[in-house]
Amino acid sequence: MNVGIVVPGFSADESDWCIPALRNLVQRLALTDDVRVLAMRYPAPARRYRVVGAEVAALGGGTAGRQRSAGLWARAIAQIAAAHRHRRFDVLHAFWANEAGAVTALAGRLLDIPTVVSLAGGELVAFRDIGYGGQLARTERAKVLVALRLASAVTAGSAAMLRLARPWIESRERSRVERVPLGVDVCAFQPPREHRSSGPAVLVHVASLVPVKDQRTLLSAMALLRRGGYPCTLEIAGNGSEELPLRRLATDLGLDGSVQFLGAVRHDALPSLYRRASVFVLSSRHEAQCMAALEAAACGIPVAGTAVGIVPELSPSGAVSAPLACARALADGIAGLLQDPRRRREMGLAAREYVEAEYSLARCVERFHACYAAISRT
Repeated sequence: MNVGIVVPGFSADESDWCIPALRNLVQRLALTDDVRVLAMRYPAPARRYRVVGAEVAALGGGTAGRQRSAGLWARAIAQIAAAHRHRRFDVLHAFWANEAGAVTALAGRLLDIPTVVSLAGGELVAFRDIGYGGQLARTERAKVLVALRLASAVTAGSAAMLRLARPWIESRERSRVERVPLGVDVCAFQPPREHRSSGPAVLVHVASLVPVKDQRTLLSAMALLRRGGYPCTLEIAGNGSEELPLRRLATDLGLDGSVQFLGAVRHDALPSLYRRASVFVLSSRHEAQCMAALEAAACGIPVAGTAVGIVPELSPSGAVSAPLACARALADGIAGLLQDPRRRREMGLAAREYVEAEYSLARCVERFHACYAAISRT
């Protein structure tokens, strides 16, 4: 098939892991399909190039504000139209139902190309206390409305996101809403050959250090574990605006020496990080899917986290879940795994099996192909 992928950003070269799940998807699709990627904001400047087997047209929109965004949208639609004239697209596929989704849905209607819009972030939520979510601003709500109402099909990576999406599109005739998750490279993310049998338990957390990931609750849970006599350490991979406040909080909670901030870790270095974990921990207030939890699960590591994204779907065989922003419940869930090594190993095995069956890259591409074929026939 001839597939057009529209995204806010894409890898600038082979060494750039910008949005790893999308890079992996495009690379796998390109093995069997003609894939052309339109990257609206990153990289800059505007240019054309090939990476992971796909043609990429970067518009170089950068951080253009509202006034310049109208011009970016027009250039994006013109680029899609020109590419369609050169080699007709069978389907257009946008990730995030905001700017990329709205542009793609509009272009699809104008050019009569079937379109898929995949929900991939916070498009449908609003957390006013932390300024997070696509429902906070009128202009963002309008983009989401255009994307979801005009798309031929809407997909999401978790049952929770599907529930949020249905009210937006259930009134449409022949609306197509599907759970189609992004996939994990199960060859790269594999269990360790030998599990750790001695030493303090290692908790691993991988996420941007931003308010919606709520690492404050995670650190509070860690303090409860330490006070409860659990000799564990916490390794946090990621960077962001909350790093300095979180470092100060760790000190205030008496966690110096128990918490290590690793900074940004390259995606291809993550498997070794997950493999040394006893438990992968998650504290987010919202996840559309949570690739980090799936990657850890693929490495045979059980997940203890808040009930967001795919965590409820991994539970109870491969994960334990806790209410949002509740340090005590999160600490109790982690403690239950730390004090029962056999249960931990069994849950890790179950998590790996579930990821192989439901979340592998091959399974992901198979599902997207089925979605493409279905809307191309209507």
